[in-house]
Amino acid sequence: MKANVGSMDRVIRVVAGCAIFAVGYYFKSWWGLVGILPVLTAIFRFCPGYLPFGLSTGPKGDKQPEAPAGVPPK
Repeated sequence: MKANVGSMDRVIRVVAGCAIFAVGYYFKSWWGLVGILPVLTAIFRFCPGYLPFGLSTGPKGDKQPEAPAGVPPK
């Protein structure tokens, strides 16, 4: 499971998840439990909904930047 959720995306997911949960609690509705989903995707840094579309807001990987032409790599 490769991380595909970035740091800003995680913050947004936690805030949205807590808001959904709070609204559900306020209105005494089971729909508030839906707020658990964005919080869990933020915790695990993996969103299965991104996979079919090839999306990722996470880190680009451990690639090192390429050196400009004529400059030997370090």
